[in-house]
Amino acid sequence: MPESGAGRQGSLLAFDFGTQRIGVAVGELALAQAHPLTTIHGERNEARFSAIAALIDEWRPVRLVVGLPVALNGAPHAMTARCIRFANQLRGRFGLAVDYAEERLSSVEAAERLRENGYNARQARERVDMLAAQIILQSYFQRLSETSLDSRHASSPAA
Repeated sequence: MPESGAGRQGSLLAFDFGTQRIGVAVGELALAQAHPLTTIHGERNEARFSAIAALIDEWRPVRLVVGLPVALNGAPHAMTARCIRFANQLRGRFGLAVDYAEERLSSVEAAERLRENGYNARQARERVDMLAAQIILQSYFQRLSETSLDSRHASSPAA
């Protein structure tokens, strides 16, 4: 987790990593607002990282965020290690800082939102990963805000 977001500016890209698809969202630190961006399809690393490079060139993020899946009890599972490897590859290839954001149930929440908004199963499948990335990034912004508030309260004198 980075230091307090106070006074920080720049774009962030967030990733909901999957073996078939990677959802991508974008957000601005100053606004703390995430937006779904795209879904990268396919399993080949070359194609995936080429698509990610194009997004990085376009958005010029100051930091990347990768959703870190854990079991409901908080324990790591098989996809946790794969996401950490993906984050390490991003860091190595692009030289950008990479943070993790817990993504427990983000895809479930994304699918539920899409159903509530009238998307059928096929339409939802096209959008669920990028919406999950948006949820991941928005929760990251929320934690930044809470961390900033906590640090301000800790440094203020007792009344």
